[in-house]
Amino acid sequence: MNAPRVVLDPTGERAPVARELSARPSSLEGKTVGLLDITKARGDVFLDRLAELLAERGLTVERYAKPTFTKPAPIDLRHEIAMKCDVVIEALAD
Repeated sequence: MNAPRVVLDPTGERAPVARELSARPSSLEGKTVGLLDITKARGDVFLDRLAELLAERGLTVERYAKPTFTKPAPIDLRHEIAMKCDVVIEALAD
């Protein structure tokens, strides 16, 4: 079931921009997983547990955090994540 997906961008754009979803890997084996904490309350709790579960499966995990949840991640942080990680999981929690 490959139903079309709508991705909403919370930034203040006046007209929606069509964005293609990135290809998903068939497996995480041998991949580096980046965990991005956007610094909202309790997001780190979720990511701590997720990091444990991924490490138990033998995956390499890199942790990152935005300086504030109110703004997009700085370009240098995004670049570092893109260079070091194959996939990224972003945590949002309250």
